[in-house]
Amino acid sequence: MQGFIDYLTFRSFISPHVLLACYYIGALGVPVGSWFFAGWIKRKYLVVSDIYESSKTMTFSNTKTKDRMLFYVLFALFLFCVEIVWRIVFEFLIAYFQMRDVLLELATH
Repeated sequence: MQGFIDYLTFRSFISPHVLLACYYIGALGVPVGSWFFAGWIKRKYLVVSDIYESSKTMTFSNTKTKDRMLFYVLFALFLFCVEIVWRIVFEFLIAYFQMRDVLLELATH
C-alpha cells in the first residue's frame, strides 16, 4: 500500500520503466512501423503507387549502380547514427532518475 501512496504523491516515479518501453518503441517500432505505413499508403492510394513506380524507373535509368549503393550505405549509416543518439538520450534520462533516487536516499540518512 505504501508503494501506491508513494506513486500517488510523486515520491516514486514510474518514468524509468516507461522510458524503457518508449525507447524500444522508438528504436524498433518507428522504423518498422514507418516501413509498413509506407507500404500501406502505396497500396491504398494508386496515385502514390504510380508516382513511386515512375520515380523508381527514372532513378534506375538516370543513376549508376555505384551511386545507388552509396545512397543505401549512407542511409544505413544515418539510421545507425540516429539509433545511437536515441540510445544516448534515453541513457541520460535513466541516469538522471538513478541519480535522483541516490540523492533522495542520501538525504534521508
